[in-house]
Amino acid sequence: MHEKSAQSGPMAGLLFLREDEVRLAQDMIFFANRDLVESADALLADMGFGRAHHRTLHFIGRNPGLPVGELLSILGIAKQSLARVLGPLIRQGYVQQTPGRTDRRQRLLSLTPAGVELERRLFDLQYERLSMAFREAGGPAVEGFRKVLRGMMKPSARIWLDRAEASRAARK
Repeated sequence: MHEKSAQSGPMAGLLFLREDEVRLAQDMIFFANRDLVESADALLADMGFGRAHHRTLHFIGRNPGLPVGELLSILGIAKQSLARVLGPLIRQGYVQQTPGRTDRRQRLLSLTPAGVELERRLFDLQYERLSMAFREAGGPAVEGFRKVLRGMMKPSARIWLDRAEASRAARK
């Protein structure tokens, strides 16, 4: 069903909700993601890593001391899958794990200095494309973009982001 431009009421003028507009948004998301990850993918491939390694480095780097269980929840993968990703990162010296402070069975993850450097290189490869797009769009559009992305997330992801941002703000 398509929205009609002559429609009145609260949905009037929301042409972006028509199926063809939503499909265009999907196209744009696919192309934007492809182009955003391209250079990072190349660096990771040269190292024998992939996107799962990138996501792992990203979230551990943003949240030093991240418990393994929380990383599993963030990534939405099984323990066995995480072991295939985390194992090489630990063995090659990019991630370290330490026992929990109160529960010694808990494993807390942090980046090593080499891991911090690698995560920074990966971030820098994407920073320019993102910052250029943000500058081109302008502040109100960036805020709108963030609202759209947040709206696409499950409630659990929104809660996690809110907590992580509050934690980062408290550390500053």
